Amino acid sequence: MWKETVDHLTVDILGLTGRVNDTVNFFIYDTVKILFLLIVIIFVVSYLRTHFNTEYVRAHLQGKSELYGNVLAALFGIITPFCSCSAIPLFLGFIQARIPLGVTFSYLISAPMNNEIAIAMLFTLFGWKITAVYIGFGLFVAIVGGYVIGKMGMEKYILIPVTPMEGELEEVEIKMTTKERAKEAWDYTWDIFKKIWLYVLIGVGVGAFIHGYVPAEFIAKYAGGDTWYGVPLATILGIPMYSNTAGVMPLVEVLTDKGMLLGTALSFMMAITALSLPEAMILKKILHMKLIAIFFGIVGLGIIAIGYLFNFIL
Repeated sequence: MWKETVDHLTVDILGLTGRVNDTVNFFIYDTVKILFLLIVIIFVVSYLRTHFNTEYVRAHLQGKSELYGNVLAALFGIITPFCSCSAIPLFLGFIQARIPLGVTFSYLISAPMNNEIAIAMLFTLFGWKITAVYIGFGLFVAIVGGYVIGKMGMEKYILIPVTPMEGELEEVEIKMTTKERAKEAWDYTWDIFKKIWLYVLIGVGVGAFIHGYVPAEFIAKYAGGDTWYGVPLATILGIPMYSNTAGVMPLVEVLTDKGMLLGTALSFMMAITALSLPEAMILKKILHMKLIAIFFGIVGLGIIAIGYLFNFIL
């Protein structure tokens, strides 16, 4: 229904044809569709999140085995901040709560890659099967990456004095009415929407241009199925860029439509969201460069492995 409406607008009303029509049609169709679905899904997830307290997670992790903590922290990343930089404050909170360093890194890896926006947009663009595989691989990288860092004994490379919280953390119960939960969920949804709408417009705009004007043969030649270097190159190119899932996902959709293998495109997206330079600059004030390099190296190798696996499977 929406597709027919946009076709009528661009062709019958605006009288557009050819590449111009392809570009404008794609931009209008994807922008409205993505923004609408984001508002709905973020609100639903945010409402469910009002039943979940971060203090409970920190209290629950105390005294548990490290591998268990890695798994729980990675899962917790699904319902928390949507970009790498905004996940850092909670990362520090975990350290202060005497939670093992490797567990905190599992959270830091998972939060930007597996958040609700990434899941919602993947489901919208590629279906539940690809979304499920992506979540599984993303959690695997977060769990294994955090576990490896934890076993390396890197606590000495934390640069800032961390004052442990006194006593044991208590499991705090959240008591809210349905109306209060709905209001908090909407406030959070609107706050996220204000932060990401411009990224969505930019991402869809770039994607629309590629969709209308970049030949499929060009992308297939340099990043298609026959290029063994496509995955590591996409990962390396993604690191200097800074965006969130909302901004880069429309670009992933177009690149795959033009011939780039899905695993290569997802490696590009994961590198942008999980290994951004702004994140490294913030972490530099907290962690020694050696620990940051190890973190980027482990996650980067994991992302490359996921890209190759996706390409092999699909």
